[in-house]
Amino acid sequence: MKALVLSGGTGTRLRPFSYSMPKQLIPIANKPVLEHVLENIRDIGVTDIGIIVGDREPEIAAVLGDGEELGLRLTYLRQDAPRGLAHCVQIAKDFLGDDDFVMYLGDNMLPDGITGAADRFREVGPAAQVVVQRVEDPRAFGVAEVGAEGVVERLVEKPQQPKSDLALIGVYFFTAAIHEATDAIEPSARGELEITDAVQWLVSSGADVRAQEYTGYWKDTGKVDDVLECNRELLDHLVRDVEGQVDDESVLIGPVVVAPGARIVRSFIEGPAIIGPDSLVEDSRIGPHTSIGAQVSLVGTHIDYSIALDGASVSGVHAVHGSVIGRSAAVSSGDNSTRKHRLVVGDHTRIEVAA
Repeated sequence: MKALVLSGGTGTRLRPFSYSMPKQLIPIANKPVLEHVLENIRDIGVTDIGIIVGDREPEIAAVLGDGEELGLRLTYLRQDAPRGLAHCVQIAKDFLGDDDFVMYLGDNMLPDGITGAADRFREVGPAAQVVVQRVEDPRAFGVAEVGAEGVVERLVEKPQQPKSDLALIGVYFFTAAIHEATDAIEPSARGELEITDAVQWLVSSGADVRAQEYTGYWKDTGKVDDVLECNRELLDHLVRDVEGQVDDESVLIGPVVVAPGARIVRSFIEGPAIIGPDSLVEDSRIGPHTSIGAQVSLVGTHIDYSIALDGASVSGVHAVHGSVIGRSAAVSSGDNSTRKHRLVVGDHTRIEVAA
């Protein structure tokens, strides 16, 4: 089995961060979303992975390389413009050959892994298997109408009157039968080759298409609030590990990770929280569900339920909550502001907050 990971999207909902980095590289618990995805794929025994990329290929390749450090073999496949998920399968045809493969959206977080779905696909051996989850409002999703034993009877994209609450969550298992389907369909009203149309073509042709329900945590990290919520979910499973320096005047409570090279000086940290390598936390208070990246400086700052990316600095701001502070961004307050701040600060941006 091979894998196809889709990482060509522009991430308009994740601006301003997606202006300066691919959305798939936004860190969750100090690790890029795309790395979480690749680890899930590796955990099902798949190491030969094609990554669909667009104009941000150099940035993605700079982080992941050839995949050797992750125990993977990565092949980058260029898509010239967003032309649909089924088009991604088409341009990957030579890479995939006649192998079975898992297709995985590169901005989806499934921290409980996809082992169960992979095992079911291998056991049953359908032409295709979609992974679904029950949602409160199916109208915003592709929806699977499913009969006995998980047999897919129909797929509908964003139905106004859904007959099912089983939403497609961006993980698919395919045999080589999908290639005939992607060649047979026409572009949708938005001008893209839709994977739901290709899977529906298989259903209509009498192929065995199954749905596997996923009951774990699932989040599309397409918006800042989604990133923060997902970060909270992952940090809730954090295990305390203190390798950096913590002085005698500092207090750490609960699951706190302090990476090598980090320094905690006269500060209070309540976990779950993670402090990245070579970061400085001085005269500060860090509350639960906070991820601090590498080489970050926090001085005289109170921050919780937030993410500070690599190289960021925050000084004299005493109530930062629900915030994402970009790479090498600088946030300060000249008067030790105590007003609550929700900050969304892009990379390399400098701001001074008001009292």
